[in-house]
Amino acid sequence: MLYIKTVIFCGGRGTRLMEQTEYIPKPMVKIGDKPILWHIMKIYAYYGFKEFILCLGYKGNIIKEYFLNCEWFSNNFTLDLKSRNRWVTHGNNTEDWKITFVDTGLETLTGGRLDMVKKYLDGEERFLVTYGDGLANINIKKLLEFHKKQSKIGTITGSHPSSKYGMIQITPSNVIISFQQKPRLSDYINVGFMVFEKEIFDYNHKDKMIEDIIAELVKSGKISMFPHEDFFYSMDTQKDYEELNKIWESGNIPWKVW
Repeated sequence: MLYIKTVIFCGGRGTRLMEQTEYIPKPMVKIGDKPILWHIMKIYAYYGFKEFILCLGYKGNIIKEYFLNCEWFSNNFTLDLKSRNRWVTHGNNTEDWKITFVDTGLETLTGGRLDMVKKYLDGEERFLVTYGDGLANINIKKLLEFHKKQSKIGTITGSHPSSKYGMIQITPSNVIISFQQKPRLSDYINVGFMVFEKEIFDYNHKDKMIEDIIAELVKSGKISMFPHEDFFYSMDTQKDYEELNKIWESGNIPWKVW
């Protein structure tokens, strides 16, 4: 186990995915039989990062309840009602993770959520941060090695988004010569999977988004980008939810590195 903590933003309302998030928080929306949050944590845990801080907000108690009861849900067990409700599990399917649950408010921006979990980082020089709705087959150890070599306050992971539309090229006379359905675009976007030094808190403001803080670091040349040219997918809409579940059901699952 590598003792660098991972902060995960889990507090947003997920308004673009209301078909799923009316009654549960977005990180608890399931891919297969597990919440997307579990999938994200499995990626980090595979590379040895098993200590997590969850920034809770909208319906955060549901996330707490899931992990408090995960041993029961993941194993067969015997319950002895006479012995003060003692129970014994049959199996060992519970993850060996250490999780700190922090209520960071209903409307708090991500900069404020990060500020509120600072005290749970135990004065660590370096920590990891990501969003609770994005999956990727990123090698977290290589990301961390890259960050160390760059000697910056922060590193974000950049990947190429896919267009939501069919892209058309035409001749001067409007004859179509190329049509690509939802191609990958050449620009990079921030996909999470970030690394920060503790100096990030010198730039942090409670009334800002984490993206605003990143923009400040860009101005001072104190942040770098880890390029990820492979799989990334964010669960933003009902269509994304359906697509991720199709990928899971296919058995060809790019983010399943474990």
